[in-house]
Amino acid sequence: MSKILILNGAQPYGFSPGKLNATLAGRARERLTAMGHNVRLTTVAEGYDVEAEVENHRWADTVILQFPVNWMGVPWSFKKYMDEVYTAGMDGRLTAGDGRGPEAPKKNYGMGGTLTGTRYMVSATFNAPAEAFDDPAEPFFEGLSMDDLLRPVHLSAKFFGMSPLPSFGAFDVMKNPEIESDLARFDAHLRQTFAEADHVAA
Repeated sequence: MSKILILNGAQPYGFSPGKLNATLAGRARERLTAMGHNVRLTTVAEGYDVEAEVENHRWADTVILQFPVNWMGVPWSFKKYMDEVYTAGMDGRLTAGDGRGPEAPKKNYGMGGTLTGTRYMVSATFNAPAEAFDDPAEPFFEGLSMDDLLRPVHLSAKFFGMSPLPSFGAFDVMKNPEIESDLARFDAHLRQTFAEADHVAA
């Protein structure tokens, strides 16, 4: 079966210690291992070795990005991980430059990634309710989807040549949590996503 790297990008705070993201990351490892996959888990806030993480990305067939959305993006410690690990991988291991060449110096920016056989999945938790997204009548996101909001995360993965799997979102997790329902949806999402992805790969 496939090789899966799970990145738990939660940054613990007093008001939000990161238990749900740890639960989702651990649950993914447990469920995917039971499905026969080879799984590695890195908990970013506990520290990491940059070179080992570059190699983890090269090893993986799939990378799961698990994180809470903080101020419309990833937590600072996960951004630091990306800055350090992805920059180190720009030596050719994760990307061969930025995709441009001397014959066309203004074209193909961002298309130099070397992880073209690697998939990735975003799994994010939100204080915002699901109803805040995909609705032009909602004044804040104005019809944006969760994937629209997280476009920079998707573009970072695309920069390294990775292709997306369907995203998962757990919403309203602080004011109106429905944790058991979220966990059941997450299990179903994993089963469907990885069964379909493995069928395509086969």
